[in-house]
Amino acid sequence: MSRYLFLVFGLAISVADASEQSPSKTNATAPHDLAYSLGASLGERLRQEVPDLQIQALLDGLKQAYQGEPLALDNARIEQILTEHEAQNAANAQIPQSEKALAAEQQFLNREKAAKGVRELANGILLTELTPGTGNKPSAGDEVQVKYVGQLPDGTVFDQSAQPQWFRLDSVISGWSSALQQMPVGAKWRLVIPSAQAYGADGAGELIAPYTPLVFEIELLGTRH
Repeated sequence: MSRYLFLVFGLAISVADASEQSPSKTNATAPHDLAYSLGASLGERLRQEVPDLQIQALLDGLKQAYQGEPLALDNARIEQILTEHEAQNAANAQIPQSEKALAAEQQFLNREKAAKGVRELANGILLTELTPGTGNKPSAGDEVQVKYVGQLPDGTVFDQSAQPQWFRLDSVISGWSSALQQMPVGAKWRLVIPSAQAYGADGAGELIAPYTPLVFEIELLGTRH
């Protein structure tokens, strides 16, 4: 368990250093804040390394070890599990970033596809109707007036319209173009667009990484030739 002990020890040092630089903290609150800070820092690192970690099991192991209580697993089994975990991490580190990104995208799309009310359009675009529309549907060369919010899979907003905007359907990403041609004026849809129908392997600057699926809430306000 040496790697994890060093991790916690490192966190303790970093937080202790920070507390020494913050004289405004009183002695009464420092022990609580130190414990909470250690937990928050450790939690953030574990969230990145082991995203499916069972939190209750983590807390049980931490509590039992810290208080010197009998452990649910013997030391040999613990060492075996941690060694296997390290080996898996090392193997994962050898996988090209493109394969990791594509695997993460597929997992995200699978989760979205399983949600209630979702239907799949052409090219894997996922649609949830938020508000029905009764107006005309635009054609490929038309302009559309829309209000929209664009998000990354983690919910980060990367683009949105402060006011209604006009776009030509032949000048937007292919996911927008194909989906909006099936959308009647007045409708509001939530679209999950695979990266192949968005910015693909290139991404878009620092905002959108390669192979990133995008989520849009789009309200179609009007269309014109």
